[in-house]
Amino acid sequence: MAAKSDKHKQPEAFPAPDPPRAGETAKLWEKTRFVGKPFPRVDAYERLSGSAMYPADVRLPNMLYGAILGSPHANARIKRLDMTRAEKMPGVRAVIGGTVPEANPAWNYRQGRPAVQVAGKVFDPHCRFEGDAVAAVAADNPYQAQDALRAVVVEYEVLPFVADERKALQPGAPLVHGEGNLVQTDRYQRGDVEKGFAEADVVLQETYRSACELHTPMEPHGCVANWERDRLTLWESTQGVFAVQSGVAEILGLPLAKVRVIGGYMGGGFGSKLQAGKYSVIAALLARRTGRPVKLILPREQTYLAVGNRPPCNMRLKAGVRKDGTLTALDFSVLGTGGAYPAGGTSLVDWQVRDLYSCPNVRIETTDVYVNAGPARPFRAPGHPQGSWALEQMMDALAKAIRMDPVEFRLKNVPSGSQAREGMPPYATTGLKQCLEEGARAFGWKEARQETSAPPAKASGVSHLRRGVGMASGLWVAGGAMPPSTVIVKMFSDGSVNLNMGASDIGTGTKTIMAAVAAEELGIAPESIQIEHADTGTTQYTRPSGGSKTVPTESPAVRAAAIHVKEQLLSIAAEALKADKADLALMDGRVLSKSDDSKSVKIADLAGLKQRGVIVGIGSRAPDPPGKVVNPFAAQFCEVEVNVFTGEVRILRFLGAHDSGRVMNRLTYDNQVFGGITMGIGLALTECRILDASQTGKLLNRNWHDYKLPTVLDVPAEMVSLPIEILSPEINTTGAKGLGEPVTIPTAAAVANAVYDATGVRVTESPISPMQLCKLLSEQLKEG
Repeated sequence: MAAKSDKHKQPEAFPAPDPPRAGETAKLWEKTRFVGKPFPRVDAYERLSGSAMYPADVRLPNMLYGAILGSPHANARIKRLDMTRAEKMPGVRAVIGGTVPEANPAWNYRQGRPAVQVAGKVFDPHCRFEGDAVAAVAADNPYQAQDALRAVVVEYEVLPFVADERKALQPGAPLVHGEGNLVQTDRYQRGDVEKGFAEADVVLQETYRSACELHTPMEPHGCVANWERDRLTLWESTQGVFAVQSGVAEILGLPLAKVRVIGGYMGGGFGSKLQAGKYSVIAALLARRTGRPVKLILPREQTYLAVGNRPPCNMRLKAGVRKDGTLTALDFSVLGTGGAYPAGGTSLVDWQVRDLYSCPNVRIETTDVYVNAGPARPFRAPGHPQGSWALEQMMDALAKAIRMDPVEFRLKNVPSGSQAREGMPPYATTGLKQCLEEGARAFGWKEARQETSAPPAKASGVSHLRRGVGMASGLWVAGGAMPPSTVIVKMFSDGSVNLNMGASDIGTGTKTIMAAVAAEELGIAPESIQIEHADTGTTQYTRPSGGSKTVPTESPAVRAAAIHVKEQLLSIAAEALKADKADLALMDGRVLSKSDDSKSVKIADLAGLKQRGVIVGIGSRAPDPPGKVVNPFAAQFCEVEVNVFTGEVRILRFLGAHDSGRVMNRLTYDNQVFGGITMGIGLALTECRILDASQTGKLLNRNWHDYKLPTVLDVPAEMVSLPIEILSPEINTTGAKGLGEPVTIPTAAAVANAVYDATGVRVTESPISPMQLCKLLSEQLKEG
């Protein structure tokens, strides 16, 4: 994988930047020693050596093992629940199910409060999806726990189900909830859509469908729960310890001060670990019943059913354009589902249509329905890849209809502000134009288009291998800050530093980036900074690490805390060196005079620092500038090879051009780009939840063999990460915008456009499987 980086170059030595004057905001760095450079992770040894502690690694004295019994039916009522046999089995210490008086009966499946309040229970007598929790056990070892689950006797009244959202509103469809299957319908409009279509030279309409993707991070969901008198501690694999704390405290009726959540290392979440799960509460209940710690890690098969998904979406898009490439109208409708409970089935699916391209006339209707399937959860750029799948394919179709290059067509419609927000506020920085232009140049877009437009090579007949290129754009609705955030930086008497923050490092290198920010201000090496993070008992409040907000939220707070330390340290040094504080700087663990080389002292030798023992700096994240919108932008380009005999699609190369503000660490930046592209390839080519919609409603592919995640065989050997660095003090004091979500948004649509370029077949339903493509190619031959 190609990436423009100088990975082995040693950082240049120069003094740390001067602290801002009183009342001033810190200016953006003009020159950096650590920030932006490709240095390894500060916790690389722990990760590679196996010494990193994940929740599944936690072992406490007298610890028990928990397990959850899930419903085997898509829709059923529990007629009888008999746990007596399970309670008598060897090693079993507790069995719970049915009504649990210790827990609040309301269980919200959506983070925050859904627009429609439909709540279940920890153990709901009406199981509305396969895998819904029925009972749970705690035993001396995992094998005894699983044996006990099999001994629980459950009699179900199996009910009719609906597993296809397209049938949920049909007359006679089984009801998921008594009031009906409609969750909500939302509408949005600006301008006059009918007038816009009348002004268009070309009007096209198409229907699209994106399949449901299942959350399946490498590390399964789970936790360890332990009570000390009335105080609960959870070691949990989570993207947000404070979110889990508040969720568990609410369900169990506990004060926040009585619930401690410890994060530590985690092996992926992608949005599925932004909130507390039922397993969190069940582990706590089992631990309270037994008076012993309980570890409850979900088996892989159970995670497929109960920890979330990217909802399927059925979309219709009608678009109008003038011959000069000006968009005149967009009319978009969506039908989707978040499963059996309100979980955001159509949330943000329409944002690309609302905001990505300049268009004065837009009309949108989204309809969210219930089906008997596991509830959705946020999934790397919730809603955006689905909307991009429709919009970006339509943009290519419009460009073809008016005989304009797809890149030029998009450049014609680059917005200057956020049209979807009231008053159309301007963007703090808008990098879409640069992403398109510089990405196309680096990819060799024009040359590649000329090559793929040539007739296919002939040997004995027409070649069965066709090449095509495609591209797509995107923006992420968030990617700025999501305060509040407070960070504490301590410098001890020997010059060593501790950084204390509440944010989780979800595998993206957050700790490494924050260490670099502190090191940049304090003039020390990042690896010398000890980091405490993600522990509600010892670190400071922040929101979960999701929405591509972590770096732009936390890094300014870290910088502010480091500046606070630096100001105090320079005051101490000024007194020791008999120098003007403004003339002093930090570099390589020393305080030195900028005007007099003879004045220099090691930080560890400062008597004033030894006397104080520790300098404490506190930094907070200020809100984004009023009246401006901070969003990241993207443009991606790919080349594919299609075997028209077998329908197989091979991606040959991929380039992602991203405006995410300042590159904070080139290694982790590139890793995010490559990982996000790989996840988007899954939506494009391989991933699809398959429910038995006609007979049982059960999930048919709940393992890594049948649920096809992209492997090394599905991603191109040539992937290029092209940062588009546009810095502005209006973003924040470090200049960073979000990256994690944008890299997935346009990927699938770019692949679909490349497949069309190669074959002339427009694949509107994901994934582009060999079976589907062969069928479409066959139909093309019949029509031709």
